[in-house]
Amino acid sequence: MASSFPSRVQSHGVPVGLLQGVRLLDPWQGRDQRVDVWLEAGQIQAMGEPGMRRPEGIPADLPTLDGSGWVLGPGLVDLYAHSGEPGYESRETLASLAAAALAGGFTRVGILPTTHPVLDSAEQLGRYPRQDGAPDWWPWAALTLGAKGKHPSEWGELAQAGAIGFTDEQPLRSLVLLRRALEYLHVWNKPLLLWPWDPQLAGSGSLYEGVWALRLGLKGIPADAETAALARILEVVRSVPSPAPVHIMRLSQARSLELIQQAQQEGLPVTASTTWMHLLLDEQAILEQDYNPNLHLLPPLPKASDRQALIHGIRSGSLAIATDHRPYTYEEKTLPFAEAPVGAIGLELALPLLWQNLVESGELTALQLWSALSLHPARCLGWEPVPLGSAADWVLADWVLFDPHLTWTVSASTLESKSLATPWLDKTIRGKVLHTQLGKTKGRG
Repeated sequence: MASSFPSRVQSHGVPVGLLQGVRLLDPWQGRDQRVDVWLEAGQIQAMGEPGMRRPEGIPADLPTLDGSGWVLGPGLVDLYAHSGEPGYESRETLASLAAAALAGGFTRVGILPTTHPVLDSAEQLGRYPRQDGAPDWWPWAALTLGAKGKHPSEWGELAQAGAIGFTDEQPLRSLVLLRRALEYLHVWNKPLLLWPWDPQLAGSGSLYEGVWALRLGLKGIPADAETAALARILEVVRSVPSPAPVHIMRLSQARSLELIQQAQQEGLPVTASTTWMHLLLDEQAILEQDYNPNLHLLPPLPKASDRQALIHGIRSGSLAIATDHRPYTYEEKTLPFAEAPVGAIGLELALPLLWQNLVESGELTALQLWSALSLHPARCLGWEPVPLGSAADWVLADWVLFDPHLTWTVSASTLESKSLATPWLDKTIRGKVLHTQLGKTKGRG
């Protein structure tokens, strides 16, 4: 487990000591306060108000470190990321993906079935066992064989084999198949992960229609490529008695957020997320960064007004944040903007850049951001982790120590990911995870 936690409070790479005055963020209990934390063998042994007396049973010789300015929070949860292994190890191996996740504070990561072969069998799901020193992998099984959108995969077998849920990652072509999945997967209480996107409406465009598409000379995509597809999905969900839970991925528009909130108010089992880059950047960034191919995304970067709506969705708790981490080799991404494959990496960059740009600016509170990266994605999957404030279970808790003031330069030598597909390459950013601790849960030893 990679860590830059100060060596004087480590024992064989495991944090020990008293952290004085660290800022605790615990979304499960709504806590944002200064605390003293006693660590031994990497586990939280006690926690209390700053200056409190050392609890009984805590060794008197523990070293002390000033934790003021640092943030302690539960491990982050990523709903969906792409793994290069198997099939695309030149982009990312499972080892580099694990290192990148831990370096970014993520202790649980949803793996999309975009591997080769596709994750459409129990054997393929078995590639992602829980291992000591690695995040908990949550593999999404392909909804259809080969993720081709035609023939259903073995849903029951895959559910029993440990699939967190089902998705083809690509837009679902058949509403008949969607209805069937909503009916059948209700028995297993496994969510469907759906991307609302109409490829025919989108065509070969690379930016939403409007002034910026014209100014940049890029082929436009109508907004209803997302909103019409989302409306169709929600209508089918409404029509099914007791449907399986649905998670809508990659939301990028204000109108889409309105549709999601309406569905939630009706009591439909629907949750949603946006990606971290859609919260940080709007379409103007393409000009500012000289058509950087790492800004070529689908859905494309939003208009400024849509980006603000997405931030409001985070504030209201209507949206979770996902990285949609998508590694590519340098050669794959070194193409003209509209020809480059879509996507970029994000596991190591999401927390520091979101904090730097949205928390420090006052657009989000620290607790709102940490909730959208931990509490909300966990609940989208029906999972409730151990709260950091639950003294009886501290040994089970994942936690992250984050320094929002530490500056570093994004480069091949500082990134754990094999991929350098990010528009922040060679740029100095502020905020870095000092240590990510995995709790002692079943399967971790």
